[in-house]
Amino acid sequence: MTKRGDEDAPTWRDPKRCLWPLALVVPTLPFQAAGLVSLTGAGVLWWWGPFFSFVLLPLLDHATGRDSANPPEAAMASLEADRYYRWCTYLYLPLQFGALVWACDQWAGGTLSVADGLGLAATTGVVAGVAINTAHELGHKRERLERRLSRMALAQSGYGHFYVEHNHGHHVRVATPEDPASSRMGESFWRFLPRAVTGSARSAWHLERRRLERRGRPVVSRHNDVLTAWALTAALFAVLAVAFGPVVLPFLLLQAVIGFCLLETVNYLEHYGLLRRRRQDGRYERVTPRHSWNSNNTVSNLLLFQLQRHSDHHANPLRRYQTLRHFDEAPQLPSGYATMIVVAWFPPVWRRVMDPRLRAHYDGDLSRANVRPGQRKTHANATPERS
Repeated sequence: MTKRGDEDAPTWRDPKRCLWPLALVVPTLPFQAAGLVSLTGAGVLWWWGPFFSFVLLPLLDHATGRDSANPPEAAMASLEADRYYRWCTYLYLPLQFGALVWACDQWAGGTLSVADGLGLAATTGVVAGVAINTAHELGHKRERLERRLSRMALAQSGYGHFYVEHNHGHHVRVATPEDPASSRMGESFWRFLPRAVTGSARSAWHLERRRLERRGRPVVSRHNDVLTAWALTAALFAVLAVAFGPVVLPFLLLQAVIGFCLLETVNYLEHYGLLRRRRQDGRYERVTPRHSWNSNNTVSNLLLFQLQRHSDHHANPLRRYQTLRHFDEAPQLPSGYATMIVVAWFPPVWRRVMDPRLRAHYDGDLSRANVRPGQRKTHANATPERS
């Protein structure tokens, strides 16, 4: 494998160290929206979260460019051990839930129009979606505190089963036809979404039932991590409904749906069409950086705790975000996640942008790609392009 930044540098310091707290801009989006509405009187700014994420952030990514530099190997151990980086993720949660409680107060206050309330729900949904990313970072770690925080962060989106399925399902089956979170070439996002949502829930339940049966414990019990995760969401929403009135429930449900749909859009673009080969013993080859689409766009990587360096994450799931590396052999997205999420919502544009890159990645041999059933012959007739 070819990777950059391997030279010894015992005195190396992270040049982005003071920038990582920028990730905490995201959970404050509802407060930002309120401030902007107060300053301008424009109610449309309650939709600030989507505008920030899918208009402003792509522009910032374009303006700042990409950063493919890696920490030197000599600095990895101290960088992993530095607790400063952990606090950047820990602090997301109090801001996340503070914004959720505040949003409920606004929905219950009777001062927002329907359009304004929906805009605030969309902005809060962006917070919920990125909270799943924060939970993703925390949930891969061995420390009990981080795992507990991960499950708490997932409560807002009602997607607590992600904790089970992602770690024990997706990471085992990634870039295979059996993985509900790995999209196939020729599969639009809108076809992928229901498959991913239902498939991840079924997978999580199957995995948890198998774990409990092996340990001789009842499936329906407090030991079931899927049931307790869903119960945590139910308890959170019930407490908020009691505190602010049932008027908040439709908004809570809407922001949760927006949150997990953002997650599944990210899942869609992270492994689109990529496939691990089967070995002679019937098992799939080991996961390598070639099995995930990567992106080095600077600003979105700062705001997403380097989720976009997804190739190294799947090859080395326990690595902390500050030590994730760029690999030259990993397939590269043409832009950051903020841009590619919007592209994914428009299937003809997505296919025009991504299918040539996928063909080029496999040198035109789509027998090596994860192609939607029934579509392989159609895509095989296309001419590979390089971009």
